[in-house]
Amino acid sequence: MKGLCIRARARGVGELPAALSRGRVRATLFLVLVLSMLAGTRLAYPANRTAQGEVLARSTDCFSCHAVDHKVVGPSFEEIARRYRNQAGVEAKLEAKIKDGGLGDWGDVPMTPHPALSDEQLAAIVRWVLSLKGRPGTQSAAAPEAYPYTLPDGSQVKLDFPLFAQGHDVTADVFAGWEQFNSYCFRCHGEDASGSAYAPDLRQSLRAGMTRDEFIALAMAGNPAKGMPSWAGFFTPEEMIRIYEYVKGRSLRLIPAGRPATTAG
Repeated sequence: MKGLCIRARARGVGELPAALSRGRVRATLFLVLVLSMLAGTRLAYPANRTAQGEVLARSTDCFSCHAVDHKVVGPSFEEIARRYRNQAGVEAKLEAKIKDGGLGDWGDVPMTPHPALSDEQLAAIVRWVLSLKGRPGTQSAAAPEAYPYTLPDGSQVKLDFPLFAQGHDVTADVFAGWEQFNSYCFRCHGEDASGSAYAPDLRQSLRAGMTRDEFIALAMAGNPAKGMPSWAGFFTPEEMIRIYEYVKGRSLRLIPAGRPATTAG
């Protein structure tokens, strides 16, 4: 204060209020900046904790069997949130379900266990799932387009996806399904999905009434009792749909054995 007074006398007493005013402004701006940073930290923290759960879910195989807003193999995350939100003790129940796996709550398709996830990781994933609120006013999905085909016996069939791009050239998706099947699935299910001593003829399974959802669910969950591994975390749901479309074409005898003709490459 003494130094300030000496400088004030040297400058003139009239300059003192201006100097104090500038000091107050700088101090006020600094305080506002600090408070803003602290407020931003407090506001961002819960959001970051929630986002961490989504990052963890995507880094595991969760999105092989679930999607945010529609059913894949298991229910959508939004549907899980609607069922369990605000239930007392539900966090611990869902954490145990993710860690231990099992079946019964949503049907007969078993959920694969995740014993490697820590308690903190399980809590973060569950917190994110329960934070989902759905999309208000979402319209129901339009009916899929029908693609008619004539089978070798002359009968007609309608599919909800295209098998062919033009002529006898299969679509890029169906060709990708053949590539995946021919790289991995044929080892047990035989070349051209014709079955083997290790696993059944998938063409016959589809002819017997196996649906697309059942096909994907079985492939993703696996069947350890019969030696079938789970493909969850290896194939995405989109890749598994392409494999199904290829096998469906084979089951209808519309796609011949061998490498399908395609303009995809």
